[in-house]
Amino acid sequence: MLVDRVKVFVKGGKGGNGAASFRREKYVPKGGPDGGPGGKGGSIIFVATSNKSTLLDLSYRPHLKAEKGAHGSGGNKRGRDGKNLYVEVPVGTVIKDEDEVFLTDLDKEGKKVVVARGGKGGRGNASFTSSKRQAPKFAERGEKGEERTLILDLKMLADVGLVGFPNAGKSTLLSNVSSASPQVADYPFTTLSPKLGVVFGDEERSFVLADLPGLIKDAHKGSGLGHRFLRHIERTAVLLFLIDMAAVEGRDPYEDYVNLKEELKSFNPELLHRPFVIAANKMDISGSEENLQSFKSEISEEVPVFPISAATGEGITPVLEELLALVEASRKLVKEEDYEDEEIQYLPPVPGRDLTIEKEGNVFVIKGTEVEKAAQKADLSGEEGLMRFQRVMEQLGVEEKLREMNIKDGDTVRIADKEFTYYE
Repeated sequence: MLVDRVKVFVKGGKGGNGAASFRREKYVPKGGPDGGPGGKGGSIIFVATSNKSTLLDLSYRPHLKAEKGAHGSGGNKRGRDGKNLYVEVPVGTVIKDEDEVFLTDLDKEGKKVVVARGGKGGRGNASFTSSKRQAPKFAERGEKGEERTLILDLKMLADVGLVGFPNAGKSTLLSNVSSASPQVADYPFTTLSPKLGVVFGDEERSFVLADLPGLIKDAHKGSGLGHRFLRHIERTAVLLFLIDMAAVEGRDPYEDYVNLKEELKSFNPELLHRPFVIAANKMDISGSEENLQSFKSEISEEVPVFPISAATGEGITPVLEELLALVEASRKLVKEEDYEDEEIQYLPPVPGRDLTIEKEGNVFVIKGTEVEKAAQKADLSGEEGLMRFQRVMEQLGVEEKLREMNIKDGDTVRIADKEFTYYE
């Protein structure tokens, strides 16, 4: 089952908390702070692989979370880092944010992208010693991991895309020229999902042929299988227009050709600049020869038209030779970029939020990336940690804004999931 579009929620692992501890050694009269830092949370990494051809797995598991980092401990021991979560996706997967904004394209085997970074581990109390503060009793909590909602679109990687109206014979052609076995029947939309087949020529030459769901009028607007078809054809280097020359559905072959080109142009005008070939199919059926002569007289482009019968195999070899030549020419134009296995790409960070304070009833609700991060990392279990958190709030301008809003002693302040009682 082909699943070519899914929405997933990804969340990096939370960093481990730092430790607040002191040395207790026999025969050592004065101990000191020795709390170690927490480990880093695990990240979520997508890896492109040709071993997968669908996003089906992720449709069953749309929430992905990486492992948390372990807490630090005494003796300046650092907590263990959380394990990264590696998720395999098919080569050709496009990653977008929830607003459909393009982020990256996993278009090469082994390409990796970090989609959710793990949070940093909190610092232990040993990190907060200074000449003025020689025995800090607080530590820092680990940061939350990055979280975001992503849309994954699978655009199949094929050299040649079959373009034709339903029941034009695409599935029959694919099954006769490759080892692919698409379902073939005598009704529209036999092909409900893209099928790939490898076509072999002589001297070990080959190309990948994609039988894509049939187009209908207004497919670029989403009619029929619409965008599901057109999204996949964007990847192909060469197009093969398959025209039902016998007009068994009652349509005019030339009008079919014009409408197919119009749908491609409406979706993406660049598609019409791809090299293409026309195959006049069903030449074994009565009346097709007359239709072919009329078709050739009406087309204006200098493009080869090959009469074939996908059902009997007649005339297929010349078409395949032409497609092989066009595919090889297109490959020479593509400059391959070396991709190091160890190289890892990162998605842009989740956009931050500016500081805002809103009053909801008697509660002052504070929002903002930096202030929420500071609240999440603060150790509020003791007086020293509370005092440090208050200093951070002053540095971020929170105290000043609250005074401008006429906050009074005893009022409630909420930051993320934490609530405080305000006092000057």
